[in-house]
Amino acid sequence: MSMTAYESERAFAGEHELADCAVIVVTYRSAKDIAGLLDSLPAAADGLRLRVVVVDNESNDGIEQVVARYPGVRLVHSGGNLGYSGGINVGRQHRRAARSVLILNPDLQAAPGSIRRMYEVLSEPGVEAVVPRMRGDDGHTSPSLRREPSIARALADGLLGASWAGRPGWLSEMVWDPSVYEAPGPVEWATGAALLVSADADAAVGAWDDQRFFLYSEETDYCRRLRAEGYAIRYAPDAEVLHRGAGSGTSPDLVALNEVNRVRYYRKYHGPVASAVFRGVVILSELLRIRRPGNRRALHMLLSRRRWVNLPGATRTIR
Repeated sequence: MSMTAYESERAFAGEHELADCAVIVVTYRSAKDIAGLLDSLPAAADGLRLRVVVVDNESNDGIEQVVARYPGVRLVHSGGNLGYSGGINVGRQHRRAARSVLILNPDLQAAPGSIRRMYEVLSEPGVEAVVPRMRGDDGHTSPSLRREPSIARALADGLLGASWAGRPGWLSEMVWDPSVYEAPGPVEWATGAALLVSADADAAVGAWDDQRFFLYSEETDYCRRLRAEGYAIRYAPDAEVLHRGAGSGTSPDLVALNEVNRVRYYRKYHGPVASAVFRGVVILSELLRIRRPGNRRALHMLLSRRRWVNLPGATRTIR
């Protein structure tokens, strides 16, 4: 059941009002998910004034009819399939005046008070970005926190996966330790399904890198740029979101794009020799998993950069 008109009026800021939080949701074939997210926002805001912008990447799945049931939510058509980072950039252009910007996946549901709690953490000295606790369908905490990619971490993750979850942090990009997820603290980056940044940080860091990252690694890059500006990213375990995941589907091409974008990201910040070694480590990881269709596709793409143009990328509709 969608929110009542009263709930909508209470939660959503007017067009010319300064919102506490501008919420940007990028959709692609997400009509089946978006209602659950939008229904959860008033209770999650807990009195905050939200401005919600849904940016649709040419879904053609009836999302207009779903969003139309929510007064105060603005639907913007991106003009094609611009990917996640491209969609976020479109949303930023339509967010109007707001004290903060919250990026949310459409296949999330925000727990009561969760946005309010993230907003409170954002007001703490030195904090300019906040990520919440992620829970999966089973209710368990998802390992959503990450460390900066490195050759050693890529090699250990490729060889060990989750088999030695308690290994030292320099040997894994993923934060496995369950105790870390029970206490607030600084993080280097986290999965991009939910990220709150202050308006100042949003303005200083600027657009997401939609030229390199159609999907995957865009949050790694954005969080690195936040840190480069001197902004701290804080994990808030008492702000919870339920993440169903894979809301836009998956395929061997998407698996391949994920791995290729890891290499693209590393090349953006490192020299040619280190980048070549990193790429070799990722290739080794795919070789070890070659029985899976997605990993076979990733290996095929990683072996030749000329093939990367055949992976999913931004498209615009000619009208």
